[in-house]
Amino acid sequence: MTQMTTMKRRQFLAGSAALGALALTGAGRAFAQEFDIPAPIGPINADGPFRWLDSGDQKATFYKAFFPEYASARDIEVVYDGLPWNEINQVLPLGIRNNTAQDVFNLPLNMPPAYAVNEGWVQAYDDFIPDIETWKQGFPPGAFLEGLNVFNGKTYGLPYTSARVSSAFTLYNRKYLNDAGYDPEATPFTWDTFRAAAAKVTEMNAGRAFGFIIGGNQVNRWWDACRTLAQTNGLACGDTSIGNGVDFRTGEVVFDADEIVGAIELLLALKADGSIFPGVMSINAPQARAMMPQGAAGMILQGPWNIPQWERENPNFDFGIAPTPGKGGYSIVGSLASASNTMFIYSKSKNASVAADIFHYLGTEEGQIAWGNVVGSSDPPIFPKAVEQSTMSARSKKALQMFEQTIRISPNPFARNPELAAVASIYQEPTPNAAQTIQGLFTGQTTDIKGELTRLVSATNTALDAAFKTAKENGANVSRDDLVFPNWDPSKDYVASDYEAL
Repeated sequence: MTQMTTMKRRQFLAGSAALGALALTGAGRAFAQEFDIPAPIGPINADGPFRWLDSGDQKATFYKAFFPEYASARDIEVVYDGLPWNEINQVLPLGIRNNTAQDVFNLPLNMPPAYAVNEGWVQAYDDFIPDIETWKQGFPPGAFLEGLNVFNGKTYGLPYTSARVSSAFTLYNRKYLNDAGYDPEATPFTWDTFRAAAAKVTEMNAGRAFGFIIGGNQVNRWWDACRTLAQTNGLACGDTSIGNGVDFRTGEVVFDADEIVGAIELLLALKADGSIFPGVMSINAPQARAMMPQGAAGMILQGPWNIPQWERENPNFDFGIAPTPGKGGYSIVGSLASASNTMFIYSKSKNASVAADIFHYLGTEEGQIAWGNVVGSSDPPIFPKAVEQSTMSARSKKALQMFEQTIRISPNPFARNPELAAVASIYQEPTPNAAQTIQGLFTGQTTDIKGELTRLVSATNTALDAAFKTAKENGANVSRDDLVFPNWDPSKDYVASDYEAL
């Protein structure tokens, strides 16, 4: 921590009670980051405290360091709220109804931005950033897309973190795997070698450690793991909202595809081999993550957020990273920019000039590098050059480079037809859904893998048909044909020219 950074923070906290709630302790590495706050892009007309809402985690580490310095430089008050997603899903709609929403926020999970635009939740910020088109050209191609963060030519969302990340790639205890005779960084796992390695680690540790661990009572982890395993074995499908489980080449729901059946069979084989850490159904994903440095298991399929956390909290833990086991197929994400991290300005905000000033900074190379220095691979900057120039660890950079090679951007139905937001707002995912179905198969509540998945396909089609029918009756110009992109090649990113060619 430098004296300059310490002094700035103390001066600000002495003069602003609003940021006292930030609880600046615990930001750790972030306080080594000094922010060279640039001159404002235009007049700053603050009316009361500026309020920012997002889902916290590593983002909070950045903002708890950045906002005190920014507030001091602009002579304003800032209140930062980093809340869990389940709270955002409740707090934000309530704030919209009561006209008390934060000035800037990310949308509830799985809410299409078109819905927020159509309902008047958010406002465009083109008029607040001078020469905004030149600024936007500094972003990588595909960051701004009509129907995702641009509507009727106006810019609504800030796409400042990359979605080209996997939530289920291989992280492993290097000693356990090397002792067992495996080096997945040099020779990535197939499903067969993944299973064999898990069995060997379990055997060599004689009950003291197991081959594989998963946060089994966090239900979404089952679909995340199986979908990614299936995709690296050749499956191509969407993963969210009305596109979840849909092969966009045909528009068909493919939960019962052979690749998904095979992925479930792989997990059941690990269980039958005795290679899975006992009691996984009583732990969630963060708990499973925390047990890896303790030596509980040799491998876990999770995301890059593990890397900075382990490096910070368990510096002596020697771990490696490798692609998701499979045949070398591509994982699929629905956009270049992280939809969940895309930030929007409240339509009734009186501090839009402040919001745009911050947006502008986060969309510059300087701001992106500062972001990467603090957040690392957890929510990586969308500028590839910022990844290269940041001080994030070599392991974090290696993971992001691996994602560039192994993850592709799929079509996004909402970019093609924003009116699909009307369908998504009505759509009721069947119960049990994909994650619940897989969890039930793992625990033995059900045993007919193909039968259960086929029933899920039928239930999903029924739910989609009902949602499309109701949306059309309500005036939306939509069709299930909007989910069909016959020119999609899953081995390549789906880009703006592909939408234009439809």
